[in-house]
Amino acid sequence: MKRILTLILALSMVFCFAACGKTNENPDNNATGNEVADTTAKTELVMATNATFPPYEFYEGEKIVGIDAEIAEKIAEKLGMTLKIQDTEFGSIIAGVQTGKFDIGMAGMTVTEERLKTVNFSTSYATGVQSIIVPEGSPIKSVDDLSPELKIGVQQDTTGHIYASDSVENGGYGEEAVIPFNKGTDAVAALVSGKVDCVIIDNEPAKSYVAANEGLVILDTEYVTENYAICVAKDNEELLAKINKALDELIADGTVDSIISKYISAE
Repeated sequence: MKRILTLILALSMVFCFAACGKTNENPDNNATGNEVADTTAKTELVMATNATFPPYEFYEGEKIVGIDAEIAEKIAEKLGMTLKIQDTEFGSIIAGVQTGKFDIGMAGMTVTEERLKTVNFSTSYATGVQSIIVPEGSPIKSVDDLSPELKIGVQQDTTGHIYASDSVENGGYGEEAVIPFNKGTDAVAALVSGKVDCVIIDNEPAKSYVAANEGLVILDTEYVTENYAICVAKDNEELLAKINKALDELIADGTVDSIISKYISAE
């Protein structure tokens, strides 16, 4: 009986070692582990925008197109990624980038000292101009005619909003003079209906709004000139470096200028 029990125990140990050895040496198991790691690699670049800002971003049917959309597509190609554009309120873009909900923000976004406190910005890829829209025959003839007594329409959280609502001492008109709207189109609609005296907004969208609304004009004098760039989370320096490398190449080979020229005439 003792011999039989010893033999059974010995055979059990042999089968155990054989099974363990087979598991550790199975190349299929190792390959499966690598495949899991590969599928977790990020292949999608999520871009947040506010698609009411032609020609930088706007809808063409159900698709978001424009300068920012095309530049982002080219950047994604260089990074070996697929671009996904998400339309959201302008004021929620930076917070979404901070929390990782979005990888980047592109919405004709100006680099400011305040925004640099919470996100990083890429190399600038375009220059923007803040302009003033007024009704034809308005007593407002230049930026010098703006005052705290007026009702000034702006798109919420844009630089036009930031600058105009600043104190008089800092060159603004005070918060009481400024009426923010979620969309530029809403601000322009308020101007058409007489609820505001003027609208401060980026020049290129301003052209589209004036063309679509008879009786409005853009003043010849600029409100302010600024630089557009891509915002990235502070803790994502690797992505920022890759974006800057891709963007520098696209600027150098003329791709960025070609995209901008497609939407904005050289006049």
